[in-house]
Amino acid sequence: MRTISYFIDERGKKAPDKIYAIAPEPGLSLSYGQLQEDSIRFGKYLAKMGLKKGDKVSFMLANGYQAAKIFLGTMYGGFVAAPLNLMSQPSQLAYVLEHSDARIVFYSEDHKERLMDAAAKVPRDIKLIEIDNDAESIIPEDEDFSGISLPEIAEEDDALLLYTSGTTGVPKGVILSNKNMVAGGEYTTLAHELTPEDRALCSLPLYHINGEVVTAVTPLVSGSSVVIPRKFSTGNFWELISEYRCTWFSVVPTMISYLCSATDLKEKDFNVDQVRFGRSASSALPPSLHHTFEEKFGISIVETMGLTETAAPVFSNPMDPKLRKYGSPGPAVGNTAKIINEKGDELPRGEQGEIMIKGDNVMKEYYKAPDITAKTIEPDGWLHTGDLGYMDEDGFVFVTGRIKELIIKGGENIAPKEIDEALYQHPAILDAAAVGIPDDTYGEEILACVTLQPGSNVTEQELLDHCLELLGKFKTPKTIKLMDELPKGPSGKIQRLKLPDLIQKLEEGQ
Repeated sequence: MRTISYFIDERGKKAPDKIYAIAPEPGLSLSYGQLQEDSIRFGKYLAKMGLKKGDKVSFMLANGYQAAKIFLGTMYGGFVAAPLNLMSQPSQLAYVLEHSDARIVFYSEDHKERLMDAAAKVPRDIKLIEIDNDAESIIPEDEDFSGISLPEIAEEDDALLLYTSGTTGVPKGVILSNKNMVAGGEYTTLAHELTPEDRALCSLPLYHINGEVVTAVTPLVSGSSVVIPRKFSTGNFWELISEYRCTWFSVVPTMISYLCSATDLKEKDFNVDQVRFGRSASSALPPSLHHTFEEKFGISIVETMGLTETAAPVFSNPMDPKLRKYGSPGPAVGNTAKIINEKGDELPRGEQGEIMIKGDNVMKEYYKAPDITAKTIEPDGWLHTGDLGYMDEDGFVFVTGRIKELIIKGGENIAPKEIDEALYQHPAILDAAAVGIPDDTYGEEILACVTLQPGSNVTEQELLDHCLELLGKFKTPKTIKLMDELPKGPSGKIQRLKLPDLIQKLEEGQ
């Protein structure tokens, strides 16, 4: 049975004393037996407030003890978890609150003002409940749940409503079923050969699909455990791994870059010998950065790729380092992939086209958007990813860019990722992203935005010369902007399409 409730019940019965989660800051741990008991109580708590099966329950919380229990307990009770992105702009937050049909929002005091302002713009009543994310319980001990029962849950029942980062237009609400969520956990377990002895470090937020499926649901499916600090920090990353004996971690390339810049283990008394691997996802990992991390820390990084629409995992490199390919997120694991042309025909190996995905992890639909759903999911179940790439003879996929992000200069298609990769090979670069900008001569020219490594100093001309050497004149950016910070989504992925507007505002002094 592929439901969240089934796995919580199974773990609670068969391994009640085994630790599922550890919240370092309050020093609390959650056993599988306690997770089952607390999930039952939380489901009945929601039902007693009048919620019915399928109703949406939101939370506006950083990672923590209660955030994890609310996330899983909501789905256990037959309700739909609809986490709120802490990075949302006010208008976006109000839109999501209204569009999601959320009945209840659990929040912590530090997000109260923003939430209240957004909720005031929603033309319906939403129950707002302030909690302590570090509390052992948010339900009174003497709460009476007699006579309240929880519904039967099927694999196709909705489990999660998660909004995409919305780099253009309003966010899209992705509906994932219980089967989708469990399949995501199964595919991650399969890809990384996880066992009950493994322990993950959750570095990504529980309002992002990677944090939710890869490091919260996957341990549940594999019978292992997870450490959930409030947020990622280079200051305590290795300390947490050492103290809690984590065997793997999931990060994004930006975090890898920060760790390479800020951390040196040689002078630290940390024990990381138990770490089997690190996992990188959410955006392409530059091979130069990949090599730098592995050489500096002696820990291999498995590059992967997933989407919100596929409950996170799609592709993953093999666990055997000798079989991996740098610059590729690997072959499909659990699901199936193909490359198609504009007519929908499957392309031969090595030819570039759109990457398509099919599997039990593919979403049910976009919430309240049947037209967009129909354009995204074919009648036979294939999902349009919107990503460009090709597949080699070994089945490894190489992503070359996003269809809507292609730079078309003088009629030639240029993948921004190619420009990014060249810039990342310069030692001064921390973050880089190329975009197309209007040009009277070519139709579009190339603008690259970069941030520098701490303490680095380099001129725009030096970077242009670097690109000219690696890319040639045609693909070298017309302009390179040095910036303090590039806009990023909750996963740490650079929001490329926001850069032109951001630069314009900065130049206008806004």
